[in-house]
Parts: sequence; C-alpha cells; structure tokens
Amino acid sequence: MPFPIKVCVVCKEEFELKPDKPGFANRCPECSAEEAEAERASMGGIDKSDSDLNEARRTAIRDMLYRKES
Repeated sequence: MPFPIKVCVVCKEEFELKPDKPGFANRCPECSAEEAEAERASMGGIDKSDSDLNEARRTAIRDMLYRKES
C-alpha cells in the first residue's frame, strides 16, 4: 500500500507521508528538519537552569517523603 501524497504548507512541494517522519504531517521532511534545528538551538540555554530546578524538586520531594513524623 503506497504512502499518501501530501503538499508541504511551507515550500509547496509534494512528499510521501511516511509513518516515522519527524515533524508535522503537513510539512515535508526538509522543512520539518529546519524547524527542529531552530527549536533545538533556541532551547540551548534552558537546559542548565532546568537541571538545577529539577535537582531542587527531587531534593524537596525526597525530604517530604522520608521526613520522620513526630
């Protein structure tokens, strides 16, 4: 069974919509890859602060779970 043919909303090119294609179903793999790279680049500075925040959350939850009730 052939894959459905779609038209990209960005570049207006036709492409086959395959099951494991990354990105949106209405964009070709080339346009989806460009957007994924831009999104990944914009999230570059967030990783460090997120890891610090996640560590603080884990510590707080651990303290709440294992604190002794008197």
